[in-house]
Order: sequence, then structure tokens, then C-alpha cells
Amino acid sequence: MISRIERRCIDKNMKMTGQRRVIARVLSDSSDHPDVEEVYRRAAQIDPHISIATVYRTVRLFEETAILKRHDFGDGRARYEEAAGDHHDHLIDLKSGKVIEFSSDEIEALQKAIATRYGYRIVGHRLELFGVLLATDGTAD
Repeated sequence: MISRIERRCIDKNMKMTGQRRVIARVLSDSSDHPDVEEVYRRAAQIDPHISIATVYRTVRLFEETAILKRHDFGDGRARYEEAAGDHHDHLIDLKSGKVIEFSSDEIEALQKAIATRYGYRIVGHRLELFGVLLATDGTAD
């Protein structure tokens, strides 16, 4: 079965080598936002001959062709997710690095109202919230 990212590459007439297919599948199957090293670890479990350099080049190519979206969640690592899909924002746990995707109609409406108030029409935005998990007593852990 062809992964979503493989399909997008084929639609863009990209050459799909076996190793690119592995990387595309790893990224399509990722429910988190892996960095290149994590993509490499997962890909190497499927194809032990894949190199970190190949993963870096392929991820860069996928980013340049708008197949992947690059994120900087403040941990010093570029993290990636598929560029297609529904719009969502991110909540990043500063201790664990966990990234939670969420959508909020209220936030979207507020952003639109703010832009309108200043005479703008939003053409894109990115919202990243950084936090620490609250303890059961309501204090920051």
C-alpha cells in the first residue's frame, strides 16, 4: 500500500527510490513530530542500509517541495510533520517535549477578529503554546 507522502511525491513527479519510499512511509506513519535522527532510527529498522545523510537529504527535499512542514518547538531540534491535512495548533510540554495537536474554533475566530480590527485578512498563521503539566493540586509540576 502506498503511503500518503509517497502518493504526494508521485503526484509531484518525484523519483521514488526504495529508501525514499521507506522514509516517506516512516513519516506518514508518525503520529508525533519526529526530528531527522528519529526518522533515521525508524527507517533503519526497516532498511538497515539507509544512511543518516540520505534521511537528511530526503527530509530537506520533502520540505522544499511542501510535502513536509518544519517546526521549531524550542528544543533545538527541527521537527517535521506532513504539510497536508487540517489546520491545527500545537501545545508543547517543556519537560517531556511531547507535542499535542489541537484545534479551537474560538481561537480561530479571535485571530480573525484581531486581524479585521487592524484592517487585515489572515492568510496563514502558526500558534505554539509552551507549558508544563499541572500537578493534581493545580500547581506546575
